[in-house]
Amino acid sequence: MNQEKERDLWLRCREGSLDAREELIIAYRPLVFWLAGKLRVFPALRQDVIQEGMLALIGAVDRFDPGRDLRFTTYAYHRIRGQMINLLDRSERRAPIPMDDECLFVEESEAPDEGWMDVAESIERLQGKEAAVVSALFFEGKQPSKVAAEQKMDISHVYRLRRSAVAKIRGWLGLDNVFSDA
Repeated sequence: MNQEKERDLWLRCREGSLDAREELIIAYRPLVFWLAGKLRVFPALRQDVIQEGMLALIGAVDRFDPGRDLRFTTYAYHRIRGQMINLLDRSERRAPIPMDDECLFVEESEAPDEGWMDVAESIERLQGKEAAVVSALFFEGKQPSKVAAEQKMDISHVYRLRRSAVAKIRGWLGLDNVFSDA
């Protein structure tokens, strides 16, 4: 679209023309598909990512100020991409990849000599909800669903706290490089 036509569309859009707004959304719709194609997502999420991008595009058209010294594509690019990434982040948080509990335990021969401390001492260094979740899961032997109910949190949050705590403990124990697949 040429600059004169685009300028006219933005002027009409700001005056409340729904036709101009729709034409701008349609004109910039390929930007959404291009950005969605740049993200590596599971095929099941592709339509959700595109839908989220379209919502961001619509919001960008509604909020864009053509009087500023900024191109719409620059403005829209960041809004669309940000909203797509937020969606992917939210979807990952709902379905975290559980970490095996075995990654906490190492054979005596695999333990580093320097900086080695007992796993229980490491767990004692945890604070707040991480400490409560790890204690309930590993010392009390509770199931994640029961811990979630007791702590009044989503089960995915229990898994995130466990994953975070295990990563901290592994770091304190110097085990980050002991397991190649963990």
